[in-house]
Amino acid sequence: MQSRWRLEPGTLYDDLADRVAAGVMSRYSTSFSLATRLLGRPVRRDIRNLYAVVRVADEIVDGAATTAGESPQRVRELLDAYAQAVTSAPGRSFHTDPVLHAWAGTARRCRLDPADMEAFFTSMRSDLDPVVHDRRSLASYIHGSAEVIGLMCLDIFITHGSVTADRDWLREGASSMGSAFQKINFLRDIGADTSVLHRSYLPEPFTGDARDRLLDECSDELDVGCTRIPALPVGARAGVAAAAALYRELLDRLRATPVDDLTGPRAVRVSVPAPVKALVTAKAAGRAVLS
Repeated sequence: MQSRWRLEPGTLYDDLADRVAAGVMSRYSTSFSLATRLLGRPVRRDIRNLYAVVRVADEIVDGAATTAGESPQRVRELLDAYAQAVTSAPGRSFHTDPVLHAWAGTARRCRLDPADMEAFFTSMRSDLDPVVHDRRSLASYIHGSAEVIGLMCLDIFITHGSVTADRDWLREGASSMGSAFQKINFLRDIGADTSVLHRSYLPEPFTGDARDRLLDECSDELDVGCTRIPALPVGARAGVAAAAALYRELLDRLRATPVDDLTGPRAVRVSVPAPVKALVTAKAAGRAVLS
């Protein structure tokens, strides 16, 4: 009997790397993990690989590196080293780091634009020197931290399915949805951002009116993104629709939460209960299939 280790060299490690990346998503985001289950298998793999590599970067900036006792200077060095590793990874066919290996395969397979990942790391570096953003700096930050992620997701979708719609029109929708997701995350994390990380992403004092204006922007951006869903490849539609619906549910819950409950060291982090997530996801997927 032929040993399985002799079959298709490299595929066992490739599969391991993809599974490690999938584990990163399932551990960190139940919402995205749930939505990606609705994607076609190759699309799901590549979206998970993208998520995993940017999540590690986020842990360097905001999480594990700091709790491990690394100094601010060391965190900066770690981020620079990781940025170099990520941006150069597609040029090599093997990496001992499974997340980097998975990401490199996705970047090559989907011909992802290196400039998008470079823009992402530019925004991550800006988090190391917190500032009070104005409209211009916030737009630049959101482009690097979220819009380019939407654009890379679109490239992944198109790699695994054909589209007839104008690419720039689709890119506008991908950017808008990424922007909406990020702004909603700003609002749900505003307590920890201001009291723990000492960051202020919003360009005006946080009041009920300011929150509602930002949520109105998010709603409009979600609308723009959702109008593009029927034009996406079939294997991507249900998953994107589910993610958008989950964030719209989160938006509604943020709007219904008193501002005082969102701020301060004991702030509530608004979330969507698991049974509601399942229902919202099922309804959104059903509508996407019928569209």
